[in-house]
Amino acid sequence: MTLRIAPCFFLEPIHRKRIRAFGIGLAFFIMPLLASSICFAERIHSRAAVAIDADNGKILFDKNSNLRIAPASTTKLMTAIVTIENEDLSRVVTVSKNASHARPSRAGFKEGDKITIEGLLYAALLRSANDAAVALAEAVAGSEKQFVQLMNQKAAAIGARDTRFINAHGLPGPGQYITALDLSRILGYAMKYPKLREILGTPETMIVTEDGRAFLFRNTDKLLWSDEKVIGGKTGYTRRAKHCFVCVAQKDTKTIIVALLGSPSRRNLWKDTEKLIAKSLHNSKA
Repeated sequence: MTLRIAPCFFLEPIHRKRIRAFGIGLAFFIMPLLASSICFAERIHSRAAVAIDADNGKILFDKNSNLRIAPASTTKLMTAIVTIENEDLSRVVTVSKNASHARPSRAGFKEGDKITIEGLLYAALLRSANDAAVALAEAVAGSEKQFVQLMNQKAAAIGARDTRFINAHGLPGPGQYITALDLSRILGYAMKYPKLREILGTPETMIVTEDGRAFLFRNTDKLLWSDEKVIGGKTGYTRRAKHCFVCVAQKDTKTIIVALLGSPSRRNLWKDTEKLIAKSLHNSKA
């Protein structure tokens, strides 16, 4: 006699009811969570955003984090990384005519000004000065074109493979792009250097050229002034890229990195960043 085993879908009615009830209950549990996440993402105005746990790399929030977007002046984070890895910060360099003519955002350096590499880093990261970024590129590699090659090599080396730079300052041009996820990686890498942490976390400073010309730089990172959790960040803006920002925030033992690209206004940029910091610090505790 052959023993036939009924297929698994021939269940007794009572079992079907239990499974159906379980499925309905699970749906009622999951759907509100999913809807909540979707609604929160819709309240973030930036085209792309990401929040990650800096300790383990876990993604805490994601909105188009792999979308390639123009980087604006967040580019200067890579300029700073390449500079600090290849230059003596105390070396005095002479600002070229080419660097002094960089626009539109400038510190106001003149051709022939002599200033340290460290001073130029403060100008590039706090004031977001394009003349300082070009001066750094020329000091490190002899030309901005050669420096850009180093920037792209470094981006690939640290895992920012959806990023491509064409200049040292971030003004738009063909083939220049970054993703929110790559931007968070770049800032996370930059913050490993104590000097870059110090500069990015400085609200205001004054630097002086060799001939005594003084420049006062105020950090463009507004949250550094208003949110004690924010320990450093970098802004960016062009008409094509819109408003961009990446920052590191800490509370107790938790550290997160938040990156936003393509926000329609600076007001939305700050509000969205604060939302993501609050939500991500809460989620990172789980």
